[in-house]
Amino acid sequence: MTLALVTAGPSAIGRSLVTALAGAGHDVAFTHMGQAAAAAALVAEVKALGRQALALESDAGDEAAVARFHALAADWAGAAPRVMVNNAGIQTWSRLVDLPVADWDRVMATNLRGTFLNTKAAAKAMIAAGHGGSIVTLGSGCNKAAFPRLVDYTASKGGIEQFTKVAAVELGPHGIRVNCLAPGAIATERTAAEAGDYSATWAKVTPLRRVGTPEDLTGPLLFLCSEAAGFVTGQTIWVDGGVFSQATWPYET
Repeated sequence: MTLALVTAGPSAIGRSLVTALAGAGHDVAFTHMGQAAAAAALVAEVKALGRQALALESDAGDEAAVARFHALAADWAGAAPRVMVNNAGIQTWSRLVDLPVADWDRVMATNLRGTFLNTKAAAKAMIAAGHGGSIVTLGSGCNKAAFPRLVDYTASKGGIEQFTKVAAVELGPHGIRVNCLAPGAIATERTAAEAGDYSATWAKVTPLRRVGTPEDLTGPLLFLCSEAAGFVTGQTIWVDGGVFSQATWPYET
């Protein structure tokens, strides 16, 4: 069994990542938070692809819960993970001066602390097994650009990118590669609620003139988890249609 771990499996992006990994030959253990029905449906999807899946309720930012998830997944698989995908993330909308401390703490706990805890647990297992592996973190366009009213989310994602680089440097000698996937505007149930027409709003400012889908992330993910990326580590792969590569430009193009 080749084991892949994914946090927040039933999320819109998580579902695509889990099924892509299963399609590539991995058995997948994933977490969820109060989404038993969606988790069961995702397990069924994985089994339909000919692989096995394990769904466990776990808070990415809770140290004891993370330890339990990794221990149960290892027992289930009988092996250490080859892949770890840190997908769990939340955001709040607020101006800096109005942001409650509790919201800041909650976002940091899930996004940044969760990435740290799960990376640490997976890396220790990979090192003990001696077979290396691939760890992927989920960043955002706000890795490089300021997003108004998303100060806590922006700070957490910027932290994730720097965490990815440090982890890549420290874990490289063990054959463990760590890279960051940074999506741009992705059409999901959550983002649809951000604007009256989210897709049209973002498509007009994206060089490829469309928004992304969760499936757009699967190719880059599978590349980073494969031997084809055997010499790629510490990198951020932008999956954004070019939107965060362009400068604010006062002239018509």
